[in-house]
Amino acid sequence: MSNANHDHWDAIVIGSGMGGMAAAAALSKVGRKVLLLEQHQTFGGLTHSFSRDGFSWDVGVHYLSGVAPEDRARELLNWLSMTPIEFTSLGSIYDVVHIGSSEPLTLSRPYEAQERDLKDRFPDQAKAIEAWTQALREGLETMEKIFPTRAMPEVAGDVLDWWNRRAIAKWCSRTTQEVIDELTDNPQLAAVMAAQWGDHGGRPSKASFAMHALIAGAYLPSGSWYPVGGSAAFADHIIPTITQHGGEARAGVRVDTLLFDGDTVVGVRTEDGTEIHADAVISDIGARETIDAFLPEGIGPEDWKAEIRGLPSSIAHFTLFLGFEGDIEAAGATKANHWIYPTGEVDAIWTTAPDGPPPCMVASFGSLKNPAHDPGPQQKHMGQLLVWADWSTVDKWAELPAGERGDSYAEFKRRVEDTLMAQFKTHFPDLADLVVYRDLATPLSTVSFTGHRKGAFYGLDVTPDRVMCDALRAKTPVPGLFLAGQDVASPGIPGALWGGLLSAASVDPKVFPKFRG
Repeated sequence: MSNANHDHWDAIVIGSGMGGMAAAAALSKVGRKVLLLEQHQTFGGLTHSFSRDGFSWDVGVHYLSGVAPEDRARELLNWLSMTPIEFTSLGSIYDVVHIGSSEPLTLSRPYEAQERDLKDRFPDQAKAIEAWTQALREGLETMEKIFPTRAMPEVAGDVLDWWNRRAIAKWCSRTTQEVIDELTDNPQLAAVMAAQWGDHGGRPSKASFAMHALIAGAYLPSGSWYPVGGSAAFADHIIPTITQHGGEARAGVRVDTLLFDGDTVVGVRTEDGTEIHADAVISDIGARETIDAFLPEGIGPEDWKAEIRGLPSSIAHFTLFLGFEGDIEAAGATKANHWIYPTGEVDAIWTTAPDGPPPCMVASFGSLKNPAHDPGPQQKHMGQLLVWADWSTVDKWAELPAGERGDSYAEFKRRVEDTLMAQFKTHFPDLADLVVYRDLATPLSTVSFTGHRKGAFYGLDVTPDRVMCDALRAKTPVPGLFLAGQDVASPGIPGALWGGLLSAASVDPKVFPKFRG
């Protein structure tokens, strides 16, 4: 049946990232027969794990919000999974911020605790800190009101947006930096307030404050969490829901094009020429990528396509995957992530690769967060160093296939590694001595794995225009075509989860009641 041209499904989902898996599993749970297609051999998108030399890393998960036992997203994940995914709390302190030469500042949950952290460090800024806490609460609430409109008929969504117009104007249409500047003129406090912008990829001067509040503020109500066994747990628990409800998940299948009957999407054609028909096709590869890869000239309203194409891409990044042997906790590693800004400037990305020092880095130690990790007699541990960067640093090799970038690219990567290791050693000298393995991923790695334009790890940038963009609805104006994932909702794993659920609800409204519990 798998290769038959008369294959017919209720829905085909392209891409097995969190959004694709969520959409496919939700539709399976309400009785739909779903086919999930993944171009790579491993399911999970940016929730997949990979192994080298006895070490294993999670690619896109460093901590998660919204998955405490009482949280809505946790209940929805339980519903989507054949057996519940187990999560472990990372404790009250979840991030450590290093601004210039100042003493590192630990950030803890809930709101009241973080307010205390900040007041202890900035006692003369109490009023600004209290106003910041309130802004985070209100910005987060505003974004949560906007989300459902992505799966509503346009008229209903417009009414809800009108109802919330004051909050939208106050929090969504202003940038993170504009809100901070209104509250304080203390540069150190301002830097701390903006420091976690890498969690959504929107630079403070460009990002909608509401998106910053939604994502950076999401750890405050119920803390930060990690999947036991690592991020591969998502695919391990969710894919069986699809297959056990009469669906299929096929890896190593690249979709070449969509099939049309007039202007209606009726299925897909895979790279090997197989035609598979369906009542609905859900794309989890990104909004712009869907338009560019799958919609031929003349299909879909031009103004809708132009609106999405006009939105900027998110930032790119380098990741240095590190393998350690030894007692990394004694050497300075923690469950909390470390946000490091050596010059004190926060709104900056690395434009001087490979040799100039990066202005920002995030150090994360995944094996300490995962209680299922067995370090063994050699005390093997894993960590990552993330650096937000500009696409221009790798642009000259972008058109060349992975194996044909030559000595110049290999030399570029070697110099990037050396620069990042030197920075790492500056901040974690004892830890640097325990590194026995390292492997660098560049923005080109993101393109080859996700297909995202310019290595945009988080898809579309979280500007005010993107937050208020009506074109990013789960149901597209092309009949039979739906969008899932980060671009529909918000960056990150929880955002992709909601994007997938909104897409499933747009295909079959029987999913909607699950949102309310």
